[in-house]
Amino acid sequence: MTIKRFLALLLTLALFVPFTLILAEEEKVLNIFTWETYIDAETLQEFTDMTGIKVNYSTFNTNEEMVLKVVGTPGEYDIILASDYAINMLRKEDLLYKLNKELIPNYKNLAEGYLNKYYDENNEYTVPYTAGTPLIVYDPAVIDFEITGYEDLWDERLKDSMVMIDDARNIIGITLKTMGESFNTTDEDVLKAAEEKLAKLRPNIRSFNYDSPHFDLISGECPVGYLFTSFAMIALNERPDLKVVYPKEGLGFGIDSLVISKDAPHPENAHKLLNYLLEPKIGARIAEKQYYMSPNAAAAEFLGDSLKDSPVINIPQEFLKEAEFIQDLGEYDSVYQSIWQRFKLL
Repeated sequence: MTIKRFLALLLTLALFVPFTLILAEEEKVLNIFTWETYIDAETLQEFTDMTGIKVNYSTFNTNEEMVLKVVGTPGEYDIILASDYAINMLRKEDLLYKLNKELIPNYKNLAEGYLNKYYDENNEYTVPYTAGTPLIVYDPAVIDFEITGYEDLWDERLKDSMVMIDDARNIIGITLKTMGESFNTTDEDVLKAAEEKLAKLRPNIRSFNYDSPHFDLISGECPVGYLFTSFAMIALNERPDLKVVYPKEGLGFGIDSLVISKDAPHPENAHKLLNYLLEPKIGARIAEKQYYMSPNAAAAEFLGDSLKDSPVINIPQEFLKEAEFIQDLGEYDSVYQSIWQRFKLL
């Protein structure tokens, strides 16, 4: 076949073959992997109505579960929403997609204080979604002494009184803080001493609860709790008589972020959702529904006073400036998990 006849044939085919078969458009689908209800149904439905993109929403219970699943099936999800240290695990495994900022014009709405963090120093992969710090909350009508820090949780007067989030890094972390150590120590002698001290806390714990610890506080089943931000907020909404403690040993701090999987089947759709979630009013809705701090500076004017004035959200800067991230510790994470499993069996 001559070159002229070949070109003529291509031209003829182009008249009859839809352009989408030559340059395929992404199907209108988006696969999300995060905690249950962490992106609310109303927001997702509005996104679908606006774009025609159907959202498939899959859930995990813990960051560790998420990492195992994504490492095992890297091309299954488009967007992953998880905690900072878990995001860093994925980054180290080269499982994240570098964002195209031109497709996310609302990225400019993010506050500087939530950017350039250890898990994404150059803001290449992550869109901060929410932030918070776990806090001690207690009922001063039941507890007849003032709790001022983590160390007080070991007080014998709190026997069988506490609900704790079922989270190894957090609870071992606060034990380390009582010893003047970091949430992220890898010193084996220090970790051994922390395990010994942690064992002495066991008689005071009535309940381990990752998903709904606030119910134990609200009901009065447990007059003391160590809770994530959202659960502390719900507890105070129901029981304004409860007291919030900013532990004297220092706060933990975390940012949950949205990322796109490196092998995402629908990266363009993923960028569309990220940009949508950064709309100011959507950012405010996220904070109001999830009860967390909003990294979206443009959302501030749309936040209600009940959120802005909450002691759980509006934490004084003198406490926040010294707050510490829980970080990815590589092989030492398994050491923490082993300590935790032995502790729970006591």
